[in-house]
Amino acid sequence: MRGLSLLPILFPWNAGEEPVARVNCFSRMVLLAGLTLLAAGCTPPPPAPEPAPKPREQTTLKPLMPPMPPAPAPAPPPRTVRLVGVGDIMMGTDFPDAGYLNPDLTPGADLAALIGPRLLGLLQSGDITFGNMEGSLFDGDGEHKPCKNPKTCYVFRSPSFHGEFLREMGFDVMSVANNHSGDFRAAGRNATMAALGRNGIAFAGIDAPGLRTATLTLDGGVRVGVLAVSPNWGTVSINDHARAAEIVRQLNARHDIVLVSFHGGAEGREMTRVPREMEIFYGEERGDVYGFAHAMIDAGADVVLGHGPHVPRAVEIYRGRFIAYSLGNFWTYGRFNLRDLAGVAPVVDLKLARDGRLLNARIHSARQHGGGVPRLDDSGAAARAIAELTAQDFPESGLRFGPDGEITGFAGAAEGEKKPEGGERPPAMLIY
Repeated sequence: MRGLSLLPILFPWNAGEEPVARVNCFSRMVLLAGLTLLAAGCTPPPPAPEPAPKPREQTTLKPLMPPMPPAPAPAPPPRTVRLVGVGDIMMGTDFPDAGYLNPDLTPGADLAALIGPRLLGLLQSGDITFGNMEGSLFDGDGEHKPCKNPKTCYVFRSPSFHGEFLREMGFDVMSVANNHSGDFRAAGRNATMAALGRNGIAFAGIDAPGLRTATLTLDGGVRVGVLAVSPNWGTVSINDHARAAEIVRQLNARHDIVLVSFHGGAEGREMTRVPREMEIFYGEERGDVYGFAHAMIDAGADVVLGHGPHVPRAVEIYRGRFIAYSLGNFWTYGRFNLRDLAGVAPVVDLKLARDGRLLNARIHSARQHGGGVPRLDDSGAAARAIAELTAQDFPESGLRFGPDGEITGFAGAAEGEKKPEGGERPPAMLIY
């Protein structure tokens, strides 16, 4: 160790003398202390800590192309509308006396027991369920149409609580344009409209502002406009095609689907054919129902449902839209002759696209029993009768009827003719 060269300085001695001899105990101690200090001085200091490295700057890589947007959610299936329609409804009358009321149809009666759960369920299944209110819902007295012998003429006054059964069956809209809605004049009509309104049922057909048409708004925002006509006092006339067509055009401009109901055609068990001309009954012009139905569809209607002859008639699909020329009697208690075809009660069941095109069509068969209460009829008599009448009156249509009443042989949704546009939107003041 190079530090030993300092010994002569710390402990001097003469030349030739033995250095060890001169070193006493104290000197050893000093020597050891000095060596210790020397060793400590020769130990290198601990290295200084290295400075912390500077953080590297983050470099953001820019994509060469903008990121792809997320895939859009799949579109919901297109909204379709199920329309269920029947003909004349008059569930009993207390005029000229209460003997024409159904004793089983009292407030709180079990409808499923009366008409059967299958028919009740069918009526309730419609997004729109339609019928013709043949008579008045009226609890009062008052002037009625002339009737020399009430036993032989027909004046109908049904208790207003019948409206509750209409609601329970699922009816959404009723026609009040017919030859019996005015049996008790303005008082009876007002009471009928009030009874329907209390039960949330729309109505159409009275020739007065706000009463000619009805609007239904379905789930999904589908708007349905309804017009009802007849040849009778106080109603929108079936014989004024131009006026009715203008109302339809205005409805078409504001609604997705337009339904037109007519009460027209000659009456009676033999009046099952569609003559394609004006029909006269007891001197009254009951309408050219064929010309009327086509004119309404040309103007923008999607479905035309007829009633009035008290028997079923043919159906037609014109420009992809459905026409029933008569749905006959549905629930007509006490005062009606229900023999033969007058007793069958067809129920139309339609599936429509949102723009009104016909997707599926079926005729369910019901029949009235007892004094006139409908139940489903597994024999299929109503559908079979309509199939036969359609083949006779519209052989060119090519329509086919299955055993269950399903109608095929018409252009489907992809092939059906486009609905008329209906012209420009009407001004705020409408003629209907």
